[in-house]
Amino acid sequence: MMPDQKDLSGMAALSICEALLLALGDQNLLPEHEIEGVLRDAAATHENAVGPDEVRQTHLAVAELINRIIDNGSSVRRP
Repeated sequence: MMPDQKDLSGMAALSICEALLLALGDQNLLPEHEIEGVLRDAAATHENAVGPDEVRQTHLAVAELINRIIDNGSSVRRP
């Protein structure tokens, strides 16, 4: 099944953001803890979103995904 345009846009945005965070870390413009802070802030924004239940559930799912990226040691973390 082909993903819809919204899914493709989300995947592209995630890839672009990941590349930007990696570049900021590689150039020593942001330390790892600051990069993690950016991700935590993004998750918190979605966790605190308000709206109808369907919209709220979508935001909570996005927050959960961001938190999994943090917890699993996303690729912005270098060994």
